[in-house]
Amino acid sequence: MERRLAAIVCADVAGYARMMGADEAGTHAAFKAHRSAIHPIVLNHGGRVVKSTGDGFLVEFPSVVGAIEAAVEMQQLMAERTSHLPADRVMQFRIGVNMGDIIVDEGEVFGDGVNTAVRLEAAAQPGGIAVSEKAYLEASKHLKVVFVDGGPFRFKNIEETIHVWTWAPGADKGREPRSTSGLPP
Repeated sequence: MERRLAAIVCADVAGYARMMGADEAGTHAAFKAHRSAIHPIVLNHGGRVVKSTGDGFLVEFPSVVGAIEAAVEMQQLMAERTSHLPADRVMQFRIGVNMGDIIVDEGEVFGDGVNTAVRLEAAAQPGGIAVSEKAYLEASKHLKVVFVDGGPFRFKNIEETIHVWTWAPGADKGREPRSTSGLPP
């Protein structure tokens, strides 16, 4: 068992059960194809896929900047890959990103840092990203996209309130990056 600081990205497909109900084989094949397409993004940012689930995945990154940049690139790629599909077949990830101390045991990751990332995905809109304030404040000056202050959230089985920052495709067009210090960006 080892402890280390890491950035955790957790993603799941919004509306996956509905899509599976309509077309199991097609939905499964589409998910596998999308997962394969985003894998190079994970690797290019130094990430490691820890676990894949039926409709999502959990990734560990050594850098929170790399984790958030990878999450944005994943969402942008997914938007491109699905832009030609009918609305009921568009597969969109909801992604949560957190930074924290984790336990690594037999290749798996555990701990509050992981649990928070898992819960954060519920705060992201389909195609979007929700980032804990701790992760956002660490990475914000290095990001090229604009995140919006989503305010405090209470999540199931997480004792403390988590302040959340969100991003969605197209939300930052024509907007200047926001400063949290009170000084111009």
